[in-house]
Amino acid sequence: MQIKPGQLEAALRKGLAPVYFISGDEPLQLGEAADAVRKAARHAGYDNREILSVDSAGFTWNQLSVSADSLSIFADKKIIDLRLPSGTVSPDGAKALTAYCGRLPQDTLLLMTAGKIAKEALKTRWVQALDKQGVIIQVWPLEGQDLMRWLQQRMQQRGLDADLEGLRALLARVEGNLLAAAQEIEKLYVLYGTGHLGAREITDAVADSSRYDVFKLIDSVLSANATRIFKVLSGLQAEGVAAPIVLWALTREARMLIKVKLALSSGQSREMVFRNNQIWDKRKQLVSDALNRLGDNDLNNILVLSARADRQIKGQQSGDAWETVLAVCLMFASVPSLSCFNG
Repeated sequence: MQIKPGQLEAALRKGLAPVYFISGDEPLQLGEAADAVRKAARHAGYDNREILSVDSAGFTWNQLSVSADSLSIFADKKIIDLRLPSGTVSPDGAKALTAYCGRLPQDTLLLMTAGKIAKEALKTRWVQALDKQGVIIQVWPLEGQDLMRWLQQRMQQRGLDADLEGLRALLARVEGNLLAAAQEIEKLYVLYGTGHLGAREITDAVADSSRYDVFKLIDSVLSANATRIFKVLSGLQAEGVAAPIVLWALTREARMLIKVKLALSSGQSREMVFRNNQIWDKRKQLVSDALNRLGDNDLNNILVLSARADRQIKGQQSGDAWETVLAVCLMFASVPSLSCFNG
């Protein structure tokens, strides 16, 4: 059965299928659809998860049948999380998937995520076998009214709504990039909280006229460029960028690095972990440098110091929030700062 991404939540509420195949070249939709399936499966008692990545060293398609036939000593329900980044399946893979669908294992859910597959692949036996036994979802970049509806729904999830002019301003800013759109909406929530936003509030928050934006600051802290950190952070403050937005970007990056470290320590390949966390080519080296430089304690200390900055922003603790934000940046860059541990 083929459904659209927007139909997945309703389908999951009706019950779980034994097989889910999610493919496409829009990473946010693909990742969130896979997360929704995993969440529903966990609620249904699928507590074990085995990850198989086709692009990992030593992978063979025989691992799929071995995983399907293996039972936990506790006989728990299991998710086989099969990842196919390229979107292409070898002849051995086609046979393995067709065989799996021909003899579905009990108490096992197959979640297969893949890059964009060719149109002609939809007619192959292995895709038809997946379609017969489960759910197929193809995700595509959104445009026009579809993108406008997605923005409205995303804002509603955060308790926000906006007029048409404000939505058009947001639409122009993100240029079809859903990941950027999600980040902008998160910034709007951090800045304004829930409620109605007019065009002026949205335009002020998402305007791209700033010479120094928060993403340049993130690049500076990841690259440990102290001189640029001072310059960019001063520019943000001078241009009236709200401190909560800057702090949100820093803490989001710290949590992402913690998540990546945990995934790498579990044995997943770096390429797969980066892809799952939307770390694309131009950021790979920056993130790699930060991972090599920062330990678990460093990242936890960054979050602790960020919590202090948050309390200062809210007036719950004395001190200058911008100075603490600077200390967070310097800690991120592994630059000693006496103010990090004062107060």
